[in-house]
Amino acid sequence: MRSTDRRIVTGGTALLLTLATGALTLAASPAALAATARPTAHPALATASCSQAYLPLPDPSCTPGALNSDVTQDTIYSTICVSGWTATVRPSTTYTNRLKAQGIVDYGYADTSMSDYEEDHFIPLELGGSPTSPLNLWPEPHYTTNGSGTSSTKDGVENKLKKAVCAGTVSLSDAQDAIATDWRTAVASLGL
Repeated sequence: MRSTDRRIVTGGTALLLTLATGALTLAASPAALAATARPTAHPALATASCSQAYLPLPDPSCTPGALNSDVTQDTIYSTICVSGWTATVRPSTTYTNRLKAQGIVDYGYADTSMSDYEEDHFIPLELGGSPTSPLNLWPEPHYTTNGSGTSSTKDGVENKLKKAVCAGTVSLSDAQDAIATDWRTAVASLGL
């Protein structure tokens, strides 16, 4: 059996896993880690684990979306349809900025300026998206990507869908499905 090395980072500590002859060896020595290092021109690109190919949508394997269990069709009039409700569940920028910084690395963005991204709730708070799950948060560019949309364009779609849900024109689950499928086509797919 050939030896297979795998570098991982956990809690800021790099580790080297070696699988040889059915045995797993764990090493954290700098020499072992240096032996498996791959040269790269850009540090962020070296650790990119999410694809930009889906932009202006997030990579579904990194950001599939997550829901807030407190928001259901039965609770919309005491949650999302109440003016100011999202402010009561919105996480602090201290929390989201840490995720944004990591997400910029994960997506391998060449532009690493934090101000060029919104830490976006893929399924928006206005439609019952999870406020804090990393599965629902990603660094959405403020600029046009792949010839389509920006973070502010998506914000308009979110507001339109919330109004339709609160007016009873569209069900919460249909609005969530439409925006999670593709926010660029969500309004049209729901006939709004």
